[in-house]
Order: sequence, then structure tokens, then C-alpha cells
Amino acid sequence: MLTPTEKQAIIKKYELHQVDTGSPEIQIALLCEEIRRLLLHFKKHPKDFHSKRGLLKMVAR
Repeated sequence: MLTPTEKQAIIKKYELHQVDTGSPEIQIALLCEEIRRLLLHFKKHPKDFHSKRGLLKMVAR
């Protein structure tokens, strides 16, 4: 999970205008960051099948 501060930093980086929170660019950036974190998690915990299922659902989006 991303902390609110990390989410805000990503939103600030990719926002198209001041109150932009739902543009496709931001949604993709947030999903990519969560997927990247899960991949790092799986390197430490290769048998975490419950989280792996969540990753597959995210990638399918």
C-alpha cells in the first residue's frame, strides 16, 4: 500500500491541472508503483500466494 504522502507525490508529478486526481496518467502511475512494490515484496516472500493473487488482479486492470 502506498502512504498518503507517497500518493500525493505521484499525483503532483503527473497531474494535468490543479485538482486532477483521476486522469488516466495518474491512475496508471499509481498502479505501476503498487505493482513495483509488490514485485519487490515477492522477491523477499516468494510463497505469498494471497498477495500474488492481488497482483494478478491489478495487472489485469
